[in-house]
Amino acid sequence: MAGPGGHGGGRGGRYLTEEEKAAAPKVTKELILRIFSYLKPYWKQMLLVLAAILVSSIFTLAPSVLTGRIIDEGLIARDMEALIRLILLSLAVTFAANLIGVLESYFNTWIAQHITFDMRNKMYRHLQKMSQRFFTTNNQGDIITRMTSDIDGVQRTITNTMTSILSNVITLTVAVVVMYRENWILATVGVLIIPLFVIPTRRAGKTRWDLTRESQECNDEINGILNETMSVSGQQLVKLFGKEQAEYEKYESANKKMIGLNIRESMAGRWFMVAISTFASIGPMLLYLVGGILMMKYDSTLTVGDITVLVALLGKMYGPVNQLLNIQVDWIRSMAMFTRIFDYYDMPVEIESPPDAVIPKEATGRVDFEHVEFYYEPERKILKDVNFSLESGHSVAIVGPSGSGKSTMINLIPRMYDVTGGCVKFEGVDVRKIDLEWLRRNIGIVSQETYLFNGTIRENLLYANPDATEDDLIEACRKANIYDFIEKQELGLDTMVGNRGLKLSGGEKQRISIARVLLKDPALLVFDEATSALDSISENKIQEAIDPLIASRTSILIAHRLSTILAADEILVVKDGEIVERGEHEVLVEKGGVYTELYETQFKKALEVEGNREKGWDGTVWDDGLYE
Repeated sequence: MAGPGGHGGGRGGRYLTEEEKAAAPKVTKELILRIFSYLKPYWKQMLLVLAAILVSSIFTLAPSVLTGRIIDEGLIARDMEALIRLILLSLAVTFAANLIGVLESYFNTWIAQHITFDMRNKMYRHLQKMSQRFFTTNNQGDIITRMTSDIDGVQRTITNTMTSILSNVITLTVAVVVMYRENWILATVGVLIIPLFVIPTRRAGKTRWDLTRESQECNDEINGILNETMSVSGQQLVKLFGKEQAEYEKYESANKKMIGLNIRESMAGRWFMVAISTFASIGPMLLYLVGGILMMKYDSTLTVGDITVLVALLGKMYGPVNQLLNIQVDWIRSMAMFTRIFDYYDMPVEIESPPDAVIPKEATGRVDFEHVEFYYEPERKILKDVNFSLESGHSVAIVGPSGSGKSTMINLIPRMYDVTGGCVKFEGVDVRKIDLEWLRRNIGIVSQETYLFNGTIRENLLYANPDATEDDLIEACRKANIYDFIEKQELGLDTMVGNRGLKLSGGEKQRISIARVLLKDPALLVFDEATSALDSISENKIQEAIDPLIASRTSILIAHRLSTILAADEILVVKDGEIVERGEHEVLVEKGGVYTELYETQFKKALEVEGNREKGWDGTVWDDGLYE
């Protein structure tokens, strides 16, 4: 006899949590049609699955029907030939049902895998088009969850939920039809007693689920106590305040509650099994009783085999009925999952190439900011009426207090964000009108937050230019002042850098990132605090790499090092999102404004440190706020 569900208990549960009930999505015709649109390309395979489920359901029930004939025509009639023939037929049908089940499972899994393949590709392509704002405002874990767990849930929905609905409905339909063909009175008795069996079973399962949830909450409370009081800092605090006894009593109380819940849950499980066993016997016993009365007193055509068939078919109905009653939980969870995925699909792409994108005739690195404004939130402007021009072949240094908007200005050029007012031009064209791929290909940025992929130095360099030759790689590394280090490695360019480059020092990662940008060969080169947060030796090596690059390319420099700032053709001083001063070093120092203050508090001290280095002090220990 098929088990009647029995999944009410256990963690993971067949019941919705309060949060799931509150967040249950509204199921509309549009949502259903959108879900089924992903099945449309695979409609032929779906027909095969449907046919397999139908045939498999019929074949699965066939042995129950044959059991009646085995009893009547074989055992009672004492016909050995018929007995063997019917047994062999039953085995053959069972084998065929299992074989068809395997084929159905294969096609079902094939469809589910291809749909998740399509959805993952669509999600990844869509997320790649999202602006930087999306990744800075959304939780990274949530993004990954949509890409992995939620889309993986699609496969479970197709292979389990949808297939379960089809399979159970077909099984029930076939079972009811066959039962009524055997004997309508016994069939009606069997159908009427199924709810009497299922309802108590579900109630027992609900009780176990509630106890399990309480037990989990209590377990979380105990873990919280242990995490807080068993850590080094927690233990120190407990001891310093003499709270050992108080914490022990708190733990003892939670532990006692957990013991009580575990006992109740265990006994609920035992009573649950008693309920299942008892109610599973009621149906067959009633059929035997009613069948016996009919056979002995009223209907001489009803046989022992007929009653046995009806009892077997009734047993086959318990599982499907219970699963269909529980399917609401899986259905709501599936709809919520699809809704979460579609929410991401429907997020508008803020930054993309316009349909009539422009590709300028040449790339020289010229940049113009015209009355540029930018904000994340309207009430808090980051940039206010910023105006400046950078001619081809020239360089500009941008300085200012931390949080003044320097890096934001840089991010507007390759359209990591779009301006909220005014415009940024590249090669005399508004960047919003330029082909996005062309624009970003001609801008190279070296930031203070260096990111290397988990691979070799070669692979990280080739990320910028897959067609670069060995000589190109070596030349770029020499210019970035990193080739001497690479040469000393046993594997040279094929040295692994580790996850996020953790096998390298900060200075080594930074110089590799400079080499990577050089292989890109951009028209505009941007250094955004490329030497901040590095020790003095690494800073010097990076500076030695940067200085000749500034002289040979159109460059923008955000820096704290005075020698770098002095190398620029013009200095822009930014404060509170505005360019408050601009000009050459000597003129700005004499003004007595923001630049003078920066010079006195940061640049001048940095210059003194540089002088001390030349006298032999490496300056590696300094924490006086020189870096922003």
